[in-house]
Amino acid sequence: MPKKHISILGCGWLGLPLAECLVNMGYSVKGSTTTAAKTAILKQHGIVPYVVQLQEGSIDGNIKELLEQTESLIIDIPPGLRGGSNESFTNKIKQLVPHIEAAQVKNVLFVSSTSVYGNNKGTVTEYDIPLPTTESGRQLLETEQLLLSNENFSTTVVRFGGLIGEDRHPVNHLAGKENIAEPYAPINLIHQTDCIGIITAVIEKGIWGEVFNGVAPFHPLREAYYTEKAKQKNLPLPLFSREEASGVKVIAADKVTEVLKFRFKFSEL
Repeated sequence: MPKKHISILGCGWLGLPLAECLVNMGYSVKGSTTTAAKTAILKQHGIVPYVVQLQEGSIDGNIKELLEQTESLIIDIPPGLRGGSNESFTNKIKQLVPHIEAAQVKNVLFVSSTSVYGNNKGTVTEYDIPLPTTESGRQLLETEQLLLSNENFSTTVVRFGGLIGEDRHPVNHLAGKENIAEPYAPINLIHQTDCIGIITAVIEKGIWGEVFNGVAPFHPLREAYYTEKAKQKNLPLPLFSREEASGVKVIAADKVTEVLKFRFKFSEL
């Protein structure tokens, strides 16, 4: 018998392997994608697929059926605010909230980002007031507050640092570039495997109504770290500016180890 019903809104780079992991753990999983072409991939992994797309004024697709009988909903969709987009991510989630309430979903896990910390400096914990500087960071923080303040369901927010995995690493983007900012700022990254581990720990332990930082406890300086990674991958070396770091911050994830009893598999990246 399946443990419980979980729905994942956004089966992308993180959402798809997360869904596959939950299926292997015995959960009954529904998952959404924005393209019909990807539904076959979800089916192959034992995920019940739905084509759903959030708009600012509506939701395209069968959101009602996606959320039906769902105990826990995982929202893992990017804000999509790069490139000068004027869309409101917060408004998209506002469209979703009445459907969550109507389906009587008990728990929501919102995948957020450490970009909400923007101008924070020093060692940053979940108890610091976020100071976002980007539109994406501001709207993620607004969305967190929207979900956390809703009394019809319990929300846990996980703020992940920069995401890396077997097929994804920031050095691929930085290789060969010049005058890269913040050479002396520490990195705040996390491996895909540990992202999945943190999310599944929240679900398994039933820790709701919390905010967690998801960042590996590994913070070498950007220039040294990315230069070494470029050498390892035989990529052109990134060249950094010589300016002093303006926003040095180390994002602490002690809370996931203390509250969730989580242990990072990739504590060094």
